[in-house]
Amino acid sequence: MAQYLYDQIEAAKNFGAYKELPDYVLRGLNPAMELRPYQELAFRNYITYYETPMLREKTPQVLFHMATGSGKTLIMAGLILYLYQRGYRNFLFFVNRNIIIRKTKDNFLNLASPKYQFNPELIVEGKRLVINEVDNFDASIPDAVNICFITIQKLHADLFDSRENSITIEDLKRHRMVMISDEAHHLNAATLSKERKEENRQWETTINNILKSNAENLLLEFTATCKFESNPLLQNKYEGKVVFDYTLSRFREDGYSKDIECLAFGDSTPMDRALIAVVMSQMRLKLFQKYGQDIKPVVMFKSKTIAESKAFLNSFVAEIEKLDEARLRQLFDSFIHKTTGFALNYFREKGISLASLAAEIQDEFGRIHCISANEEKDADKNQILLNTLEDRKNPYRAVFAVDKLNEGWDVLNLFDIVRVAESAGGAKDTNAEAQLIGRGARYCPFQLNAEQNRFTRKFDHDTLNPMRLCETLLYHCINESHYISKLNQALRDSGIMANNVMQEELLVKPSFKETAFYDECLVFVNQRREKSRSYVHSLPDTIKTERHYQIMTGHSSYLTLMEEQVNNEPALMATHTSRFTVKEIGAVNYNILHRAMRQQPALSFDSLLRYFPNLHSSREFLLSDDYLGNISIAITSKYKKEQISTGILSTALLMLMKEIAAYVSSITIEYYGTKEFLGKQLKEVIHDRIMNFTNPRGDGYGISQKSMNVAADIRLDLSKEEWYVFNDNFGTPEEKAFVALFKKYVDDLEQKYDKVYLVRNEGERELVTYSFEHGWRYEPDFILFLFKEHSRRKDEQIQIFIEPKGDGFIDKDLWKEEFLLEIEKEGIPVIKFADNNDYRIRGFHFFNRNYRSVEFENDIKDICSS
Repeated sequence: MAQYLYDQIEAAKNFGAYKELPDYVLRGLNPAMELRPYQELAFRNYITYYETPMLREKTPQVLFHMATGSGKTLIMAGLILYLYQRGYRNFLFFVNRNIIIRKTKDNFLNLASPKYQFNPELIVEGKRLVINEVDNFDASIPDAVNICFITIQKLHADLFDSRENSITIEDLKRHRMVMISDEAHHLNAATLSKERKEENRQWETTINNILKSNAENLLLEFTATCKFESNPLLQNKYEGKVVFDYTLSRFREDGYSKDIECLAFGDSTPMDRALIAVVMSQMRLKLFQKYGQDIKPVVMFKSKTIAESKAFLNSFVAEIEKLDEARLRQLFDSFIHKTTGFALNYFREKGISLASLAAEIQDEFGRIHCISANEEKDADKNQILLNTLEDRKNPYRAVFAVDKLNEGWDVLNLFDIVRVAESAGGAKDTNAEAQLIGRGARYCPFQLNAEQNRFTRKFDHDTLNPMRLCETLLYHCINESHYISKLNQALRDSGIMANNVMQEELLVKPSFKETAFYDECLVFVNQRREKSRSYVHSLPDTIKTERHYQIMTGHSSYLTLMEEQVNNEPALMATHTSRFTVKEIGAVNYNILHRAMRQQPALSFDSLLRYFPNLHSSREFLLSDDYLGNISIAITSKYKKEQISTGILSTALLMLMKEIAAYVSSITIEYYGTKEFLGKQLKEVIHDRIMNFTNPRGDGYGISQKSMNVAADIRLDLSKEEWYVFNDNFGTPEEKAFVALFKKYVDDLEQKYDKVYLVRNEGERELVTYSFEHGWRYEPDFILFLFKEHSRRKDEQIQIFIEPKGDGFIDKDLWKEEFLLEIEKEGIPVIKFADNNDYRIRGFHFFNRNYRSVEFENDIKDICSS
């Protein structure tokens, strides 16, 4: 069995040799790009490799095998910063296609891009770090990050047919460099296929020659599509080189992708499928709007040929222009499905008639909202538009394409793909469709409240929630059984669709719903609050430094401005550096200053008050020396200071405000958990659910507690236990063991209390608490309710948080246990209206069969006897 580099790094963890992620990498990345746990592991794996001589000496080449949509570009940006600190200044970025070059340049160089990867306020060791694009490394700036972007084809051609300003092998020998290969599977074409084998072998040879041209050169490869297990040659090539492996199946299991559903109707035409797709897209728009989410769902229409795509675009526009109530009625009546039925009921409940819906669709999907991805003559313009579809200012809701989007497309708000072709196609076509669906399945981030994770699915365990549709990609296709079977298999093979998803119905027992306790019971949870920043009276001095901007003035370069040619030689134009403080600009033209500020939502006065509570006005933030007033802007251009136009000043101010907004957004707000626990009705937070479980097995998560797979000593049919509120428990083995143990104490508890109910905090954990000191979110696994009636004094209700914990999580989650044990002493139940109950809340030690059995059982015995 092959041993990859990540296996060796895993072994290093056991010896305490796993390296931490340096703060300067975190600070250097765009604060809007929230680092995910697996991305941090990718960084730490590489850093451990690089800083472990016995690993690095074996190979200068490593591969990051990471799923489509997992954020490989952010990893590249972070590694550039890390390796810059290790002394590298030159980075050669190469790929197979120009389309990815254009996208990556935007991500690495364009401060105004919403997908810019670096912190706009990029400071290293007190100095601003410049990201500098070069054509060859002789043009490198010594203290900058110098990046040459090139396709593998051009790189190969340049090295063997040198031209002016191109890369040469002599150039490469003089400079040590880091080579970054995106979509690196193209480098393996010679290994994997006989087609164009000689050409591909030359490319691989070119890369190997560059790598060996300097003993300190490094090669970082990134790909989502290396199937090592099915190709021994590929496995042999990369054994000992795969530094991080994060497959598409893991990506999906961790919740970072949309769910996939194939929507196939018999006798449907491509236009029927198109109209169903736009109806579903419009419903998503309504759902997003309901929860204040500024997200515009997009539909893609996939054709086999450019001619077919053009024809369908024209037909679609004509169909939308004449769309009316009758056509929508025919659509809903002809194609009955839980999804279309759900949409129809939703529009009815919201009072949206089919006539109104038709009018909305005409507005949203008319010709001006349709874009073709097939036109070569508009490739550059369209590429920008296609890669900014998430931007609300981007007008397009419908994309018509053939195959240009299968690789290098990063749109997140694609929720419907319509297969225009009527024929099934071969295996190659099916695999290409699966690849396209995989790209479209990237999760579109949203959160309905501040506590939800924006980047992961939220409703796997509450599939009846309407917002589940906003986590689902619908693939509208032909209803041909053999084709559907092949497509589903291709999706499962790729990892974007689970092999085994079990759906279980979890019900609150009708007998419990009929009790007065269900109607009247209060459950108490505390809230998270921001810690005061009243001590903050200014921006830090590190932010109030001079900013230097080179402003484009109609010439081809920021740094070099040319005058007319003399003797066929261009002459350097005289340039001037003009300095202005922000308050100087404001004194002359406050409007352009305030206008630039308004472009950044993070600099709205309400937002600023959150971070700077002593601020009195936006004007103070702009003009006071404590904030922006004394920041100096240095502008290099062909103009003297008195000639600088309002337009140039506005450009510089926009760049400044973007940097300040990035800093403000990166400020870490500290929190605490309140000591007051507010009561809410239990019946508002527990309800029936349909839950999806991926690949449940053994006695683990997703398996019923009454299953024969569960050990006999903890197997229970909870539908027969009155004290358990739900009809079953699909929790972890440790949770099942806790429930089984608890059953043994029920008789003792019922001797002391009139009501005993155990509730599992199911689904998306609607019962949330926060640690007192840091406000860390905690979702208790179980809540035990004990109720005792008293004839002469207030009735008594005790609420107890209980957390079963597996062996490997006790130390990691120790703060949760500490919080649980603080609740009895610190927690104060608060109710809106006085009643005849005396409320108490507390927490137990963790339940763990191996390490907490004595402490936990002592807690239960204490409740039984007190």
